[in-house]
Amino acid sequence: MARACFHIWTAGAETVCSTLGGMGELPLLVSAIVFDCDGLLLDTETCWSRAEASLFADYGYGFGPAEKDLLIGRTLEAACANMADYIGRPGTGPELQAALLPRVEQELAAGVEPMPGAVELLKLLAGRVPLGVATNSQRGMLDAALAAASIANFFAVSVAADEVAHPKPNPELYLRAFEQLSASPRTGVALEDSSTGVAAARNAGAYLITVPSQQGKNLDGDLVASTLDDPRIVEWAQTVHVI
Repeated sequence: MARACFHIWTAGAETVCSTLGGMGELPLLVSAIVFDCDGLLLDTETCWSRAEASLFADYGYGFGPAEKDLLIGRTLEAACANMADYIGRPGTGPELQAALLPRVEQELAAGVEPMPGAVELLKLLAGRVPLGVATNSQRGMLDAALAAASIANFFAVSVAADEVAHPKPNPELYLRAFEQLSASPRTGVALEDSSTGVAAARNAGAYLITVPSQQGKNLDGDLVASTLDDPRIVEWAQTVHVI
């Protein structure tokens, strides 16, 4: 595996790491790191996609990238409202939600795998930097997923969509998570996989590592990679420390 190359310098009180190749800047001294969950830490998007595809099929629709775009990164309520409009049944979001939720739960019960590099990254950071989760999933779904993958103990805090007034793309989830970690988002790092999450992290003022869960998606980030085990992310994680 090729070694990532970095420029490192001090800007005021902040040590900054700039990746070569125009990939932006990440701090080497941070207050906290907050992760998205679905599609970033855990391969729950596969579970969601299977459940969503079966529901679309019930109404005579196929399920591909365009349909997934309507749903990914959104709350269950927003996703089902989008689906209702798409299939020509506006206003039936709650009905679709009631049909989708047990299908997702059934898929999750069959097992959830961590995304490539996720556990290794958490092990690198654990005990050195405060870690949290901020997700558009509901609390019950989040707890079930983290427990199924045996990674819940890595995180000091977690904040779910049903615990805030305004979920992603609003920054409230990230602001709440950083607040509970006694950290400032402006000296913190967020990790995301969707455009909805990217907007939330940026609006919170955090530095951003982006690992798109949809192949071919062009998303914003101070560092953009295809997997969490990208050597640039790994080397940054080996070097970063808490302020």
